[in-house]
Amino acid sequence: MTNDKIIVIIGPTASGKSELAVKFALRLGSLNNVRDKSGRAEIISADSRQVYKGLNIGSGKISKKEMKGVSHYCLDIASPKKIFTALDFKRCGEKAIADILARGKTPIICGGTGFYIDILLGRMQIAEVAPNWKLRKKLEKMPVEKLFKMLKKLNSIRAKNIDAKNPRRLIRAIEIAKTLGKVPKVSSQYPVVSSQYLFIGIKLPEKELQKRIEKRVKKMLRQGLIKETKRLHDSKLSWKRLYELGFEYKYPAMFLQGKINKTEMLEKMILENRQYAKRQMTWFKRNKDIKWTSGR
Repeated sequence: MTNDKIIVIIGPTASGKSELAVKFALRLGSLNNVRDKSGRAEIISADSRQVYKGLNIGSGKISKKEMKGVSHYCLDIASPKKIFTALDFKRCGEKAIADILARGKTPIICGGTGFYIDILLGRMQIAEVAPNWKLRKKLEKMPVEKLFKMLKKLNSIRAKNIDAKNPRRLIRAIEIAKTLGKVPKVSSQYPVVSSQYLFIGIKLPEKELQKRIEKRVKKMLRQGLIKETKRLHDSKLSWKRLYELGFEYKYPAMFLQGKINKTEMLEKMILENRQYAKRQMTWFKRNKDIKWTSGR
């Protein structure tokens, strides 16, 4: 990587990261010497579910209108029927960064998946680990609570930023840790000078964030999250796979199957989002280079 500045905007779910990233691209322009008239930066989405096609409402994916003409990368690039890994994201992100810098613009990495961001920036190392089907078959029989406890013992760092209720992600994380024999650690130093990155984090008072999360979940349901979940299932996506794609799809899927009612669905989605936001902040606070803001 070069000495070109790269902006990284992070924060918990519902904190307003996407909006802030677009504002940076439009108002601040590039931090480099850009010759074109727009002078805009371009955005790389760092979200583990927004990579999937068709997962729009539940993933909180930015709309074309909300992009305001700013180019976005690593969105809608994978089928939800296939598993998209952190290594896949690293490849997508590295390609996007190279392309943006080659055109004299500033990359803005924006997202809430801290694990993806750290992998992309080289703060964590990851190896290509082939599936261990025998291990997976064994782990699939275990409850998620036991899987999470196992991961915490193997990789306490990864456990802090993982969906603790998602069996697929837990199994994959355990598989990687067991295969490598030792857990990849966060680098003590960046692979390039720290000044290359401008880390900006959105931190909100807990009560305000909780209100935003509740508002966001209710908005998703009004926008048609249940219909989106049904459409995904009708397109041959199994209920099990929908569960794996996160609690925004798990609970509407359970509702569609008659396993919970609407009130239970709403309550569980809000609770899971709040718990996830706490795990995100725990992960981000490890990075002492982040400059925190209220996002306003």
